[in-house]
Amino acid sequence: MLLLTLYGTQLKSFLHESSRLLGVKNYDLRVEVTCGSLLGVLAFLGYSTISQFKLLQDLAVYDRPSQLHRFVLVYNVLSVKYGTRLSIVLRVRDFDSVPSVSRIHPGAAWLEREVWDLFGLFFSGHADLRRLLTDYGFEGHPLRKDFPLSGYVEVRYDVGKRRVLYEKVGLAQEYRAFKFISPWVA
Repeated sequence: MLLLTLYGTQLKSFLHESSRLLGVKNYDLRVEVTCGSLLGVLAFLGYSTISQFKLLQDLAVYDRPSQLHRFVLVYNVLSVKYGTRLSIVLRVRDFDSVPSVSRIHPGAAWLEREVWDLFGLFFSGHADLRRLLTDYGFEGHPLRKDFPLSGYVEVRYDVGKRRVLYEKVGLAQEYRAFKFISPWVA
């Protein structure tokens, strides 16, 4: 653990001044960067002889609608040479664009398309940013916390018309029996 902390402080001395070392958590280093320094930090970490973080393992996102920086992106990179993992944390507002890292890590192209499709984060400089997991006519981004649980449209196959139909979701309330008495009260 002490070795990782020393390695983290050495890495901090080489990183951009707009990034800050968050520390060591579960034997992994964590660095927070801004959108403007993301590409420079990833390029430095990948090509520097002291780090060699050449493998982008994952791009994780989580949504916090009540915060000013609503989305948090976490780029998990691995140095195979030194056996070290690094998490690069990036906080993004709702309509900010994030620079695409697919030029540095080509495998990020699919991950960025998935984030665009499910969360609606735009990646500037991406060569082919289109939907990956939902239909092309799909409205909204389903993993946002403000997306309705029932969705906006219902998809079904009509045997008589022999095609797929898209219909607006309608929730009938007349058959529900609302009981306002708690079942736990005796």
